[in-house]
Amino acid sequence: MKSEKITNGADPTSTERRWPYRDACAAAHALELLGERWTLLVMRELMPGPRRFSDLRAGLPGISANVLTQRLDWLEEAGVIVRRELAPPSGARVYELTEWGREAEPIFRVVGRWGSRSPFHDPTASFSTASLMLSLRTMFEPERADGFAGRIGFRLGREALLAVVAEGGIEVAAGSVEGADAVLIGEPRAVAATIYGGQSLETLEAAGVLAVEGDRETARRFTTFFPLPEKAPLPAG
Repeated sequence: MKSEKITNGADPTSTERRWPYRDACAAAHALELLGERWTLLVMRELMPGPRRFSDLRAGLPGISANVLTQRLDWLEEAGVIVRRELAPPSGARVYELTEWGREAEPIFRVVGRWGSRSPFHDPTASFSTASLMLSLRTMFEPERADGFAGRIGFRLGREALLAVVAEGGIEVAAGSVEGADAVLIGEPRAVAATIYGGQSLETLEAAGVLAVEGDRETARRFTTFFPLPEKAPLPAG
């Protein structure tokens, strides 16, 4: 009995390992697919588009290469992601979400807004390009953008995002910033500092962590469209 238990526990194909809840609830099954540590964050990093293994590690500084490999293998087996090779001359191997995998984006929006209300949330921790893209989609408040129409680009190291605000809505996607009315240049955490942390563009420019190109007033107004929800109260002690 003892050896059988050890074998089952180490076998990643065992029924207990794959489907531990034995619950017909679809939410329970989703947790069986995505509930292990790092799995959802790996998916988050793939939301902007295909990523190389090294890109995923850069966006998830706390993950080990071994754990990342395990999570990618599991997500591929589950049909959430696929791996492919880019066309020549690159030929790099990349991972990307399947159509079904991309349908998980609302999970990140709901969980992100809920988590932002935590009194223990640390906004100074690492912040990736994928995090910025999803947070802009999540925290956008249409009423604050009333009458505004503009294109805001973000150059974030080797990556770029373009946010388009029009008719009270926002679209944010990875890609070229060509044609943007204003462009913010810096690391995602510096951009988050002005959008969510209340630091002025001028303060961040003076610190050398952010640069602004194009229409500064458009950039400044854009940063006001993303109010954070109030923090949840701590239990009375």
